[in-house]
Amino acid sequence: MTAIYKDPSQPVAARVADLLARMTLDEKIAQMHAFWLILAQDGKHTVRADSFTGASDQASLQKRLQLGLGQITRPLGSHKVDALSGVRAFNALQKTMMQDTRLGIPVMSHEECLVGLMTSGATLFPSALAFGATWNPVLIEQMAAAIGDEARSIGCHQGLAPVLDVSRDVRWGRTEETFGEDPYLVGVMATRYVRGLQGEKRDLLATLKHYVGHSFSEGARNHAPVHLGWRELNDIFLLPFEMAVKQANAGSVMPAYHDIDNEPCHASRHLLTEVLRDQWGFDGLVVADYVGVSLLYQHHGVAADPAEAAALSFNAGLDVELPGDDCATRLSQARQRGLITEARIDEIVSRVLTEKFRLGLFENPYVDENAIRLRTPRALSLAREVARQSVVILENNGTLPLNPAAQPKLAVIGPTADDSLALLGGYSFPVHLILSKDQQAQAEPNVITPLAGLRQLFGAQNVSYAQGCAILEERKYGSPVFPGDVANSTALAHESPVSQNTSHIRAAVSAAQQADIAIVCVGDLAGLFQTGTVGEGSDADSLNLPGVQQQLLQAIVDTGKPVIVVLTGGRPYNLQGLEQRVAAMVMAFTGGEQAGIALAEVLAGVVEPSGRMTISVPKNVGAVPYYYNHKLKSAGTPIAFHFGSAYPFGFGQSYTTFAYDNLAVAARQIDINTGDIVLTFDITNTGPRAGVEIPQIYVRDKLASAVRPVKELKAFGRFELAAGERKTVEVRIPADMLNFTGSTGQRIVEPGEFDLQIGASSSDIRLSTEITLTGQTRTLERHWRMESVCQAAV
Repeated sequence: MTAIYKDPSQPVAARVADLLARMTLDEKIAQMHAFWLILAQDGKHTVRADSFTGASDQASLQKRLQLGLGQITRPLGSHKVDALSGVRAFNALQKTMMQDTRLGIPVMSHEECLVGLMTSGATLFPSALAFGATWNPVLIEQMAAAIGDEARSIGCHQGLAPVLDVSRDVRWGRTEETFGEDPYLVGVMATRYVRGLQGEKRDLLATLKHYVGHSFSEGARNHAPVHLGWRELNDIFLLPFEMAVKQANAGSVMPAYHDIDNEPCHASRHLLTEVLRDQWGFDGLVVADYVGVSLLYQHHGVAADPAEAAALSFNAGLDVELPGDDCATRLSQARQRGLITEARIDEIVSRVLTEKFRLGLFENPYVDENAIRLRTPRALSLAREVARQSVVILENNGTLPLNPAAQPKLAVIGPTADDSLALLGGYSFPVHLILSKDQQAQAEPNVITPLAGLRQLFGAQNVSYAQGCAILEERKYGSPVFPGDVANSTALAHESPVSQNTSHIRAAVSAAQQADIAIVCVGDLAGLFQTGTVGEGSDADSLNLPGVQQQLLQAIVDTGKPVIVVLTGGRPYNLQGLEQRVAAMVMAFTGGEQAGIALAEVLAGVVEPSGRMTISVPKNVGAVPYYYNHKLKSAGTPIAFHFGSAYPFGFGQSYTTFAYDNLAVAARQIDINTGDIVLTFDITNTGPRAGVEIPQIYVRDKLASAVRPVKELKAFGRFELAAGERKTVEVRIPADMLNFTGSTGQRIVEPGEFDLQIGASSSDIRLSTEITLTGQTRTLERHWRMESVCQAAV
């Protein structure tokens, strides 16, 4: 007789209950952790080990695999292996799980996929910061669907993306992983990313991270404590997670490394269970950030040993320890010590098994090695389109767009002009691989650099090149030890590896002098744990360009030639006054493998510039943390000289001009319970060429029971207009969206007057009016209306 759990016609709940009843305690615990292995096609797998993750016991590996396994960590993304070989090796592991274990429970596979599937040969997409700069949720959903297709094709069941951290301090290295500084924009983009990645069936789990507040760490230092009260945490940092859970049915959540008010996120039952599951209705898996459970006893000091750390996390709401089994295997000890009950373990394992049944793994455990799909024409086209739409014009004295037909002589200069890795984020496979022991950085042949793109569009004979300087002379792994691993981290002597070599600037000046226009490409290099100048564990103490790039740029500007500055990378930088002396300045982020041609197309006017900033560029490092949706008193009293941003949230120039007029509001009095703010206005392209405008609608609560920001984004749209064309835009904002967290800790909407501001950026407000919410203060229900509509009027 077939066991109930092996019968696909049975309900999932019945299959889970049947299987759970057959499992020993050790078999249950095996489902609560992963192994990080280097898989082999012959089944002779080896344990991956490094100073960050530690290692599982190689000697007992085969014996322990007989108990089953919850997840396998990054089978194709941990080392350089071609997709076919990687899939065959994964299938070998799965065969062991299905045929050689007592119960035949399949293993789940997870991979990183923030900027594309992080495996060799996959499409290299732009950074998340570039995703946000498109202000195009539809495009991001399409792109995420392409990433999901690649992931499914190599057997990935869970993708560790997207990042929902709301940028607050651009010195933070992981700024490049965020969509921007506004919680609503982040929530919309994340929701679309999740929908695209998971698909309608949720047969691939997206993972929301880093839950929560990770981006507002002390001093913008990775892992550092976060100082936030519940109201601000809920209004700014939890909102995107709530949106993605409720609107996109996100399949997984990953807690963050830090502590909030002395409580580590990995040990917070309030966050992981009460808010996430009880209040929001989340029904997926909570997976640990890598070694996050271990840090409870190694760094945070809230657990005495691995057993207590495991009990703390799993009692709080964790389901699976990643990337290995540092603490989970001590759960039997924790149970004997009374730190966790078997009933709790059963509850957790039931969730893990439920997802495995939902995903269809018991019926289809193996990957079709003939169906691998990487770098398809569709994926490459989407990568280029995202890169195009993300380019932001910050300054332009009329030099742009360039005219290829005029065959201008261009000198392309700078350390990021022809460095393929400078166009990739920290969680792209070629950059991430630098973390491997003794792995040197290697050029990525599929990446089109700015130099290559400009030569392709303007002709190689018209484009010269000089590097000018390097950011890092050599890129390799070798980060300093973690805090706590030395007696006194404050006295640790560690010199920056950033290059100070100026010997190549003279040659770059000569190249500029012989050209009509100099295009100077500067910025940073993504790299984890100080293998670069931005990225996880690569935080900054300044907003000056790393190394001697400022000296290079100064020397080129001093030639008197028109200079176009192209900033690439994962955070904005100050040019120390040169912003006003250059002919143009462009923010291109890390644009992925199609970045160079996309940039060239925008500079040449083949593609109209439509990118808008989703992070403000602080005037000075003294202004950080700076973000547009600050409080009125954030400026200081009197207003600090260094406060503010010349290029704020929502800012970006076009090659044409737009006028806003004819604002009309359907009703000034809006019912607080069921009402919508409905308004229309016209946008007219008043310039000589087609363009894209991104109107943004902000709201200011004029009187509230708690201090509110000076303005908050509540709606936005993206509209293409031909020269002279006029479009009427209709906006509908639910009254629910005017909520904030009240004194009871719940989201409330209060009656009163609100300013509505319509503009081209957070500081360029073109139209404004007022509305009034009428009725009594109300507490929002679980399912409240979380998004507005901004569309062309019919």
